[in-house]
Amino acid sequence: MNSEAANQRTQAAPDPKPDKARRLSRRVIPGFGLSMGITITWLTLMVLIPLAAVFIRTSGMGWEEFWRAVTSRQVVASYKVTFGVSLLAAMTNAVFGFIVAWILTRYRFPMRKLVDALVDLPFALPTAVAGLALTALYAETGWLGQLFYPLGIETAYSRTGIFIALTFIGLPFVVRTVQPVLEDFDREVEEAAASLGAGRLRTFVSVVLPALVPALLTGFALAFARAVGEYGSVIFISGNMPMRTEITPLVIVKHLENYNYPHATAVACVMLVASFAMLLVVNLLQRWSESIGQARG
Repeated sequence: MNSEAANQRTQAAPDPKPDKARRLSRRVIPGFGLSMGITITWLTLMVLIPLAAVFIRTSGMGWEEFWRAVTSRQVVASYKVTFGVSLLAAMTNAVFGFIVAWILTRYRFPMRKLVDALVDLPFALPTAVAGLALTALYAETGWLGQLFYPLGIETAYSRTGIFIALTFIGLPFVVRTVQPVLEDFDREVEEAAASLGAGRLRTFVSVVLPALVPALLTGFALAFARAVGEYGSVIFISGNMPMRTEITPLVIVKHLENYNYPHATAVACVMLVASFAMLLVVNLLQRWSESIGQARG
């Protein structure tokens, strides 16, 4: 009888664990409501309101005036230079940034920490300084330019110079995005693939690369977004020749200098929409690659 009563009391007593777990889950981030309010307010002030102001300023234009502003020959030529060279530079950085991250992660060599620190140099270097340095190097009389010009390759004051500048400023985005993934990657998975008879190439393509695709896409998107909006380093090495090497941010600056604010905001809207569309596509591809990786796992 006593044992049956004890069992009944045990069954009737509420389990304290769910309440304790709920209390702990509420206390994981102290002041969550206040923190969320500050976050939303800050993002609204620093991001949403400035971007909304661009669209609001443009909405005052008529459709015909807007269309003329964003489709003039000079502006369209600047779109081709900006987005075309930015895309090529981001793709190049995705390849070589992966190689740099692989070397820094998988190998130990003298002055490795120095090389690792040099990767972050474009982050800290003012863009104007980067532009001046690259121009001095790749000009016709520069240390590197004098090697290319005799071969008929124009580096400075050409689209090649823009490509060099955008590659320089975009490389760290790919390296710093891929490097942590490589560091956390389980080497035993590669060893298991090798023990099953897979060669190096097949192991890389079937095992390593699928795990790195989301990080590579993220790094590519960040490098592309930075390249599209880059101004300081490009204007020194591009030559700023209309219809040839003029970038879209420079077109916007020229409109602002001429107090043509409606046309400046109109071109800025096109840049914003194009950048958002590109980032959306990359994010969708990233989620798709992650879902495929989870399905394989």
